[in-house]
Parts: sequence; C-alpha cells; structure tokens
Amino acid sequence: MKVDRRSFIAALAAGTAHLMFAPLFANESQTSLDLNPLQSIKLGKSGIETTLLGFGTGVNGYSRSSFLTRQDQKKSIATLIHGYNRGIRLYDLADMYGTHGIMKDALKEMNRDKLTLVSKMWTRNGGVPENDRPDANIVVDRFRKELNTDVIDLIQLHCLVDGQWTDAEKKQMDILETLKSKGIIRAHGTSVHSYEALNAAVKTDWVDVLHARINPYGIAMDKRDPQEIVDVLTQLHKSGKGIIGMKLVGNGEYKTNSEMIDNSIKFVLGLNVVDMIIVGFETEAEIDNYLERMEKALKELKEQKN
Repeated sequence: MKVDRRSFIAALAAGTAHLMFAPLFANESQTSLDLNPLQSIKLGKSGIETTLLGFGTGVNGYSRSSFLTRQDQKKSIATLIHGYNRGIRLYDLADMYGTHGIMKDALKEMNRDKLTLVSKMWTRNGGVPENDRPDANIVVDRFRKELNTDVIDLIQLHCLVDGQWTDAEKKQMDILETLKSKGIIRAHGTSVHSYEALNAAVKTDWVDVLHARINPYGIAMDKRDPQEIVDVLTQLHKSGKGIIGMKLVGNGEYKTNSEMIDNSIKFVLGLNVVDMIIVGFETEAEIDNYLERMEKALKELKEQKN
C-alpha cells in the first residue's frame, strides 16, 4: 500500500488522514478508545497500565536542563501537580532534562502508587555534562535517589540513532534486564531518533516500550513520509511492544497552529498502533487545552468509526 501525497494532504484538511492507513492495522486490537483523554491504556505487553495522555518534562531539554528547570521552580512544581490533579498518570523524565528534582518535590502531593514514572539514561557523547558514562545499575540507582522512589516503572536508552544499537548497547541492555528481574525497574526500552534505530527495535525482543516520533507532517521525525514511520510502528505494535508517541507538534514547530495541532492529535490517536501520547507541557493552561483537544478528537474518531 502506498498513500498518495496529494490525497493525504487533502485528507489532513478533512481530518480523515488516519483512515488512509486503515488496511495496515485492520485487525489491531486497541480500537476501542472511549471519549476520555485520560482513560487507562496498556503499553503493549510490558505490564504497564497508565493514561492515554502523558506529561513530557523535556521541552528544550539539554545538559540536565529544560524549560521546567529554567523557570521558577514553584511554578513548575505546581504545573506538574496540576497535571496529576487533572488525571495524568505518566510523567516522562530524563537525565538530560534535569527534571528528577522538581518531580521529587511534586511527588509529595501525589500518590506514587498510581503513577508511571519514566526516565531515560544517556549513553552517547554530549547530552549530559560529564564525559564518563557509568553503567545502567549505577545510573538507575542515582535516578532512584533523585526521585526518592524505590522503583522506576520504565527506564529507556535515550535518543538512539545508531542502526546497530542492539550490539553497541548490549552491556547496558543486559544490566537493565537484570534490574527488571530484581524489581528495581518494571520495564525497559528505547527512545529512538533515527529511522535505522527505529527499525533495529523491530528485530529485538528486549524492547518493552519505545518512544517514537510521529505526526502527519513529517516534522522532527525519523522520516519525512509518515507512512514509512507508520509501517514500522505497525510491526512494533504487532510484536507486543508498547508505543509512546512523541513530537506530535513537530518539536514545537507548529505549537501555535491550532488546526495543525488538532490534525496531529486526531491522526496519531486514529492510527491504533500508538498506545499513548506525551506532550511537553509548560503551563497549566496547556494541559487543560490539550485535554479538550483530545476529547474532541476522540469524539470525532468515534463518529467516523460508527
């Protein structure tokens, strides 16, 4: 199947672009989303259940810094807590974002048992200030102390680009598997930032959950053509891997374009091969806004299905 680009653009304008991929996943199981943007979903076969919408903490993140760490800390903590009070139950963190400390403070106002905490370790050059890259057991132990939690639900290898990462990261993968067997983490996986790394994830059973860049515009994605990404995500989803959709607004490229945001939300939710989405929130108002947009998109998807 090959989607004609002109027809795809027309379908985007009509809000039906996701339907063009229907033959790819006609038999997929997760097709019964209700109208609640905070409904419970399963992340593949990882055993993790959480909310359809997650809170991304890494807006403009680099070198243990991000929007939430650079602004007034009280405001950032209040925003994290607002997400919880509205019903968000997955928080996406990373060593590179530097958000463990503010999340630790926000956790004082949350029920940890109801949360899914995700963090990501950086193994490549750059990304974090130090030149050394300790093994995963040392890194995860630091994460647990920084978050003041015994268990981290999901640890991922962050921003992988090498098509041979399953060989290059074998030592860390084995350590994370051991940590999972001990109950120190519940699941492991990757956040990928290249088409080659995305395809490599298809070929390994080690990945429990994967972060994938997906939107209908091909902006800040591993391929400009969304169909190429959807093809791989379909394979990953069918194999039981949990899929977290990220970069829905093209890494902020069209964050002020209401129509493009709505098209992207509806497109990704309608694919049925992305288990949940995360959005990098900066304010309480953004959280409220996206909840409204998602509810609208889910309603339209249900109407189209019927």
